[in-house]
Amino acid sequence: MVAADRTMPMTEHIKADPVGPWRLADYDFELPPEAVADRPAEPRDSARMLYVGRDRWDDGFVRDLPGLLEPGDVIVVNDTRVIPARLAGRRGAAKVEVTLHKRESADTWRAFARPAKKLRVGDRFEIAPDFAAAVAEKGAGGEIVLRFDCAGDELMAALSAHGTTPLPPYIKRPADAQDREDYQTVYAARDGAVAAPTAGLHFTDDLFAALDARGVKRATVTLHVGAGTFLPVKTEDIREHRMHGEWGSVSNATAETINAAHAAGKRIIAVGTTSLRLLESAAAPDGRVGPFSGETGIFIYPGYQFRAVDRLMTNFHLPKSTLFMLVSAFAGLERMKAAYAHAIAAGYRFYSFGDACLLDRIDP
Repeated sequence: MVAADRTMPMTEHIKADPVGPWRLADYDFELPPEAVADRPAEPRDSARMLYVGRDRWDDGFVRDLPGLLEPGDVIVVNDTRVIPARLAGRRGAAKVEVTLHKRESADTWRAFARPAKKLRVGDRFEIAPDFAAAVAEKGAGGEIVLRFDCAGDELMAALSAHGTTPLPPYIKRPADAQDREDYQTVYAARDGAVAAPTAGLHFTDDLFAALDARGVKRATVTLHVGAGTFLPVKTEDIREHRMHGEWGSVSNATAETINAAHAAGKRIIAVGTTSLRLLESAAAPDGRVGPFSGETGIFIYPGYQFRAVDRLMTNFHLPKSTLFMLVSAFAGLERMKAAYAHAIAAGYRFYSFGDACLLDRIDP
């Protein structure tokens, strides 16, 4: 790793204080449009990585990760697989586009529709001559529930044939065939996400081999990331924001691996905010992680007491987003604002296809 040009200004971590920082404006910052990446680095582990430690930062690359970890440390990855969740079709003569965001059953999904105003319960959404769905429910904010004419593996095959990759809204280009590979981790195994666990996009077989050689252990969890991860926070007091629930699971084997590592004085490194949110959902107050299967809507912002995760590898996030609030809780709001300012000045690439940072947890 190459040391940064200047020393990071260190500040006190934000305390769990009843007066803040709860304002949405506290999480705003200026980001030039050219900083947003619309394609990934090639190879994936050649992306840059900013290490944000307790008393310094270093500029380096994702391929440097093994040298920043110790034998016996555990990295935890999210093995969800992104499905082609964006569908274009018609309701009668009207064009409609939907993005699936949460599976309700083998044939039923919650989705965001555009335009949604004219859709009614019972309407048919025709995607292809042999692929359609009915509007089963209609909610607020453009959300609907679709019941498809097929289910299970047949539905997944139809989505593969007719759907497109649900790129985030800040990538201002249409999805193409290359995105099916680029917007998927190399270890994706379980269908169900409509957004990628993007920190994991940086990993390659070569990087895993280097981590293995270093003696770093690996564990997997599953959190099916929903499109709600991109929904803006609209409340001025961030504590009033409500997260969309997402389904996740932590196996008994993963829980035992994490608990054994902590008992031996080793660190748990969450690869991505999705892995972190799920591990924190599965952790008891004493920090022990147990098996977990179900929904989590955990919302982490400054003042949160972390239980399970010691380090976080993640990408650079949107201003005023729940993800920037999470990293501010993990590493300190002022510390993260300073680190992001450095990253912008140093030309780091932001968001899903952008560069990474590795954060040390700073406890209040």
